[in-house]
Amino acid sequence: MAAHPSVPAPTAHAGEARIRALIVDDEPLARRGLELRLAQAEGVEIVGQCGDGASAIAAVHRLQPDVMFLDVQMPGADGFDTLRAIPASAMPLVVFVTAYDHFALRAFEAAAIDYLLKPVDDERLSQALDRVRHELAQRASGTHCAQLLRLLGELDGRGPLTLEQALDPAYAAQLRRDNRLVVREGGRIVRVDLDSLRWIDAAGDYMCLHIDGETLVLRATMSELERQLDPRRFARIHRSTIVNLRRVVEMRPHTNGESFLRLDCGQELKLSRSYRDKLALLMA
Repeated sequence: MAAHPSVPAPTAHAGEARIRALIVDDEPLARRGLELRLAQAEGVEIVGQCGDGASAIAAVHRLQPDVMFLDVQMPGADGFDTLRAIPASAMPLVVFVTAYDHFALRAFEAAAIDYLLKPVDDERLSQALDRVRHELAQRASGTHCAQLLRLLGELDGRGPLTLEQALDPAYAAQLRRDNRLVVREGGRIVRVDLDSLRWIDAAGDYMCLHIDGETLVLRATMSELERQLDPRRFARIHRSTIVNLRRVVEMRPHTNGESFLRLDCGQELKLSRSYRDKLALLMA
C-alpha cells in the first residue's frame, strides 16, 4: 500500500494545548486514513474512534473531545441525527467529512468550523486544523454551536433560522388551553405540542427545543421560555436546561450534590445542585 503523503506542517505556537479529536465514520478504512493523517499533525491527540452515531454520542459525553471529525453519510443515525442528539452544552467543534460535493457544502462553509471531502486532502486537513486551533483559542464554541443548530434547521427545510420568539399574552392564553408552545419561525407561527417536547437547552443566543423526531431552534432566552411554560410540568434543572418532567424515567446521584436524569428517549441531563429544589417536582 502506498504511504500517505506527509501532512504540511500546521501553524502551531509554543505551549499550545493539544487538540483532543474524535473520529466518527462507519467505514474502517476511512477512519484509518484520517487517523494516520491526524497522527502526523502537530499538537493533535486522537481520543477515540466511532463507527456509528450512537457510539459517537456516548463518546462525546465520556471523552469530551475538542473537535469531532464527523462523517455525514452513515447508516442508521447519520451525521445530522448525531448532532441533534448531543446537548448544546456538550457539543464539540465539528468538522464535517463527506464524499459528496453537493448543495449542503455551502451550508457547511457557513455553519461549520470546516468540511473535508473524501478522500481527505492533506492540505485541506491542515487548514481545517488551523481553523480548529483558532476557534479553540477564541473559545467561541457557544457561537459555533449556535451555527450548527442553525444549519440543522436549514437542512430540515425551514430555511435560514433567524427566529424570534412570538408569544404575546393572547398566545400565552391559547397555550394554556391547547397544550401548545407557540413560536414564530420566520414569517410563520408554529405550535409545538408540549407532550412531545423532551427538553430545552441553550446555545449562545439560541434555544434548542428537542421534540420527538426533530430539533427546533429559537432566538430567545432561557428565562423567557421558562416564564411561558407550566412550572409543574417543565422544570429548570440547570442554568442552560429545562426538562419535561413527564419524560423523566430515572434519576441517579452524581458528585457534589448533582444528579443525572434519564429521559424516556435515553438522553441524560444533569440536575445541578443549584436546582435541587426541583427534586420535589420529580418525586411528585
